[in-house]
Amino acid sequence: MSLLSPSETIAQQSLTAPQAELADRIARSTPGDGIHPTALPQLQLVRCSRPTPCTPNVFEPRLCIVVQGSKIALLGDQVYHYDPLNYLVVSMTLPMMGQVVEATPEKPYLCLRLDIEPEQIAGLLLDTGAQAGASPGAGSARAAYAARVTPALLDAVLRLMRLLDEPEDLPVLAPMAMREIFYRVLLGDLGHHLRAVAMHDSRPQRIAKAVELLRQRYLEPLRIEELARSVHMSVSSLHHNFKAATTMSPLQYQKQLRLHEARRLMLTEGLEASAAAHRVGYESPSQFSREYKRLFGAPPRAEIAQIRAAAAG
Repeated sequence: MSLLSPSETIAQQSLTAPQAELADRIARSTPGDGIHPTALPQLQLVRCSRPTPCTPNVFEPRLCIVVQGSKIALLGDQVYHYDPLNYLVVSMTLPMMGQVVEATPEKPYLCLRLDIEPEQIAGLLLDTGAQAGASPGAGSARAAYAARVTPALLDAVLRLMRLLDEPEDLPVLAPMAMREIFYRVLLGDLGHHLRAVAMHDSRPQRIAKAVELLRQRYLEPLRIEELARSVHMSVSSLHHNFKAATTMSPLQYQKQLRLHEARRLMLTEGLEASAAAHRVGYESPSQFSREYKRLFGAPPRAEIAQIRAAAAG
C-alpha cells in the first residue's frame, strides 16, 4: 500500500472542503444527467449517474475539472485519468475516446468544463509575462494532458461557481475568475502545453491552426500541400507534428470528423446512413459503413439503434 507524504496529505485535506461545496453546487445546477449550459457561455456542467461505455467523442479545447466520480480519456495509446485530484486540459480539438468509470445515482459523476479560447490565453500571457511550467521541449507533444489539482486552482474555480448565484456580479467578476483559473493552469508543471498553443507562430499554434482549417473544410477533399502552406510548414513537418499532437495523420483526422458529423446527423436529424454518408462526403456507402464500424464498434444503423435504446431505457 502506498502512503502519502505529509505534504501530500495536507494538500489533499485542503482540497476536501472546496470539492464538497463544488459538488453540492453542481448537483443543484444539474437536475438530470447530461451537459448543462450556464449563464457563462464558456462554462458547462456535466452530470452522469452511472458508468458509461468507452465511446468516441470529439473533445473541444477546454479545461475539465471533476469534483465527484472519475473518468478516463484515451488519445492513441495514452490514457488520461481525471478525478477530484487531477484535471484534464485539451488544447485543440481532438477525436478521443471517453468513459465515465465511477458514478452512481447516489453519488453521480460531476464535472465542470471551461472552454479554452487561445486569444484569452494569449492576452493573459501578454499582460503577465507568465513563463510558467517546464520548457516546451519537455514531455509529450500531445494536445491533451492531465495534471494535479492545486488548492489555489480549486479556490478560483469555486469562486467562479459561486458567481452563478450572483447574476448582478457575473459580468464584472466572472472574467476575472476565469482569468485566474487559466493563470493557475499556466503556473502548473504542464502549463507550457497551454502556453505554446497561444504563442504566436509556435509549432503547436501552427498545428492548432491546421486542426481548425480541417474542421472548417472537412467536407472538402484534403489537399495536404495547401494545408501545409497555410500553416507555413513543409508537408513532412506537418505530418510529423500533427501526428505527435493528435496521434493521427491529417487525413485520418479529417475522416474521423466526417464520421462524427455523420453520426450527429443520424442521431439529431434522423438521416438514414446512406444520406448521412453522402452529406459528409462519402461516395461509397459500403466504405462509409466499414469505416463507421471500425470507429464506433458497430454498423451505422445498429450503433444508432443502440444509443436510442439506451437513452429510452
